[in-house]
Amino acid sequence: MDIKSYADAGVDIDKGERFAEFIGAIKSGAVSPGIGGFAGGVELDLKGYTNPILLSATDGVGTKLMVAQELEKYDTLGIDLVAMSANDLAVCGAFPLVFLDYIGCGRLNEEILQEVIKGVVTGCEQAQCTLAGGETAEMPDLYQGDDFDLAGFCVGLVEKSKMLPRKEQITAGDIILGIASSGIHSNGLSLARKVIPKTERTLWEELLVPTRIYVPELKALLATDRILGAAHITGGGLTANLQRVLPRGLSSRFTQEWPVPEIFTAIETRGKIDPAEMERVFNRGIGLALVVKEREVQHLLSVAKDNRFDLRVIGELIGG
Repeated sequence: MDIKSYADAGVDIDKGERFAEFIGAIKSGAVSPGIGGFAGGVELDLKGYTNPILLSATDGVGTKLMVAQELEKYDTLGIDLVAMSANDLAVCGAFPLVFLDYIGCGRLNEEILQEVIKGVVTGCEQAQCTLAGGETAEMPDLYQGDDFDLAGFCVGLVEKSKMLPRKEQITAGDIILGIASSGIHSNGLSLARKVIPKTERTLWEELLVPTRIYVPELKALLATDRILGAAHITGGGLTANLQRVLPRGLSSRFTQEWPVPEIFTAIETRGKIDPAEMERVFNRGIGLALVVKEREVQHLLSVAKDNRFDLRVIGELIGG
């Protein structure tokens, strides 16, 4: 092949410029007007902060990309991408300010990637943050055809005294509250894809339901100043993720009395997966877990009701 230009080598600069223009033209308060520059940011309002701490998080969506490719449906992946980092910040008490995305692809398929970016903007709207910039890298020698990968980066602020977890206050007897997941979220897809036949399209569509973004719920709950610890339930399940916010010598005991979405039953039965493995890999219906004192439970349940979301007791902390 006679290579005379960057386009001949597989990289289309014109498409890249059009894609950046598409993003900048999206009408949303969650899109920075500075899209297309060398760097992006937002103005900081530090009123009310005495000792602000800047926190950051990064994540991807894993092989959920392959589910989207199989179904040829890409408009929710961006929500997942924002959710994975925004939720990680929020459980530390830091609410997202800025989000950046990275897309690596074999070729810049505008139809597909525009749908992905629309999802990112929707995710930023839900997370109440700003898409300030990103990067799209067309690498035909690394990715094949329409293959692509996603990464997201999120930054937020928290007052140092409000950071979670407050391990020094967490003790045996504290109560674990939970907020439901929207389904499988973005973890365990490598297992789920292999045990659910592609012929069961309805279940595959369930795998693509986007990760719930918990920023609004956490803002309402953290405003009470009664949350001691919070965990975003990702790979590792409830036990492992909650353990990350507990002091040594404590562990969790769960009631197992909450609705488990059908998708998890389908994965378990189709793949004959051991229940212990299901609990170790998947969220099984709880996407966010909170540690609180027993005396605070009723007040927090009332706050949740006033803000129109479901919050329930799912366990307690025990010694050992």
